Amino acid sequence: MTAADIPSERATHETSETLDDAVEDSAEIEAVDTEALVRDNLALVGHAVRELLTRLPAHVNRDDLVSAGMLALVLTARSFDPSRGVPFARFAAIRVKGALTDELRSMDWASRAVRGKAREADTVRNELTSALRRTPTRIEVAQAMGVSLTQLDSVDADVQRASVLSLHALTPDAGAELVPSRNDGPEALLMHREQVGYLHDAIEVLPQRLHLVVEQYFFGQRKMADIATELGVTESRVSQLRSEALVLLRAGMHASDPAQVPPPVRDPVPAPAPATRRRAAAARDAYACAVLAHSNLSQRLQATSVLGEPLRAAV
Repeated sequence: MTAADIPSERATHETSETLDDAVEDSAEIEAVDTEALVRDNLALVGHAVRELLTRLPAHVNRDDLVSAGMLALVLTARSFDPSRGVPFARFAAIRVKGALTDELRSMDWASRAVRGKAREADTVRNELTSALRRTPTRIEVAQAMGVSLTQLDSVDADVQRASVLSLHALTPDAGAELVPSRNDGPEALLMHREQVGYLHDAIEVLPQRLHLVVEQYFFGQRKMADIATELGVTESRVSQLRSEALVLLRAGMHASDPAQVPPPVRDPVPAPAPATRRRAAAARDAYACAVLAHSNLSQRLQATSVLGEPLRAAV
């Protein structure tokens, strides 16, 4: 090896400076590209936040979501590799939405497991409401979910504790309206207690078979097929008995409040009613009189406490 083959100190220094300049230029170009990507795609964050806020309660802070989205946009721009052939806007939109979801989860007081159980309970309630054509009971919801009543109540309690209200969103008069009040006036409370007492009397005065159907179906939460097997009749007959019981109960409750009884229709020449209709009307009148005479005011008020809370079962 000759001396000519050995690079001089000056040449080595110049080469080092050239490499340093190239690295600095590359860093400057990368910084410029990152800044340009962020600046050109700022609208992605605003659009994602606006779309998300339409499905969120009012207490969620918009600024927190915007901050999380902006951070995700910057990190996405820094890690973006154009050689993969994916447009930056599409790649950034996915990352921004994921960051907003993570931010919402961090804000939520309830865990993901609790939210999942709450969604499952809501789905079961909606399905049972459609199938039964009425509001399902807690027992029916728990059985459909395969959990106990204690577990179902625990899920509902966790969701209630995780509910948040924004104090800034309340007007001076709106705060008191959000708190349920049970402080009815003395007259309204007394009327409510008397109506509950009338309901007890109306159920107790029902004929034996109708009383059994009401007790088993509404309070025992039994199916019509089971009640039909116990009574030795068809399921359609049990449905008829339930309808007859509801008609009598309505007549008995209306008898307790004369204002709810429709005035009689007086035709110039009243047509004679069929014998069946007359017997049914006579039976309803006799039943209403039995409900009114079953107890006095003092006895009816014993069904509830002084605050209107039920003290005994309705059957």
